[in-house]
Amino acid sequence: MKILYAIQGTGNGHLTRAKEIIPILQEKGELDILISGNENNLELGFYVKYNLKGLNFTFGKKGGIDFLQSFKKMKLRRFYKEIKKLPIKDYDLIINDFEPISAWAAKLNKVNIISLSHQNAVLDAASPKYGKYKFEKYILKYYAPSNVRFGFHFKPYSSATFTPIIRKKIRTTKISNKGHITVYLPSYKVDKIVKILSKIPIVKWHIFSKEVNRLIFKKNIIIYPINEFDFIKSMSSSAGVLCGAGFETPSEALYLKKKLMVIPMKNQYEQQCNALALKEMGVSVIKKLNRRRILEIAKWIHSNSFIEVAYPDTTEEIIEAILLPYYNQTVLPTILS
Repeated sequence: MKILYAIQGTGNGHLTRAKEIIPILQEKGELDILISGNENNLELGFYVKYNLKGLNFTFGKKGGIDFLQSFKKMKLRRFYKEIKKLPIKDYDLIINDFEPISAWAAKLNKVNIISLSHQNAVLDAASPKYGKYKFEKYILKYYAPSNVRFGFHFKPYSSATFTPIIRKKIRTTKISNKGHITVYLPSYKVDKIVKILSKIPIVKWHIFSKEVNRLIFKKNIIIYPINEFDFIKSMSSSAGVLCGAGFETPSEALYLKKKLMVIPMKNQYEQQCNALALKEMGVSVIKKLNRRRILEIAKWIHSNSFIEVAYPDTTEEIIEAILLPYYNQTVLPTILS
């Protein structure tokens, strides 16, 4: 069976999950990899056959998506050309992680596609929803369309929703508590993060930012460039994690039994829903990072509570289960002939 695994390249979470899924897919058939979008800071570590521009969302510097810059970067004519040029009919099956080019190419050419992403779990009727009529909700639904959808969420809200895929480097890391707080807020300018958190000198802060390319020391703050090794080391030895309300980082913090505070991005429906789900689980949530939140953050630092979760390593079982109907359709006729 010839499989195309198509991955959204905006943000690091999709690539983090892909690193765990790709070796399993390589055992199931002949695998090609596609990535579209370039707003990430991770190396995949596998050969990518298709590196495409796709449709990017640009993070602002004040806690949200910059829709103006995003719109400027969305070259729809180029997007259409990439859809038409992709040899989608060469594949028996598309596995899609919120990637729009392969999704629309498969839809237009009636090629089998399985959508496997966190966004699907957010759209699931059983998961927590932020508001009733959000334009962003329809972006999630039609950005990368598919009739067969499975998702990942903080809890298994339905039979089509699985618990998070936790990368092996997190599962095998040594957990300790050296007292610092690990911070990852990519939608905020690092100077603003420093300005606010420096007002709380009772703790050491490890801030990770793509705006720097070397370590910067400022009193009780260390600013790190984005890299997997230092981030895992900091998070696994932290007293807690302060981050956006994405999916992978909060999931990993929960798995490591770290107290967690999240700040959902403005104008980002998915993160607003994530924040609601986390709040229902008992996680601390604040609307934005500003001076008025300093006391709330300080109180959270002094708290000792963490959320108990069970995230078993079932990645291979999940992939085998969703591939089985398609594997039988493509392999059995060949064997019988």
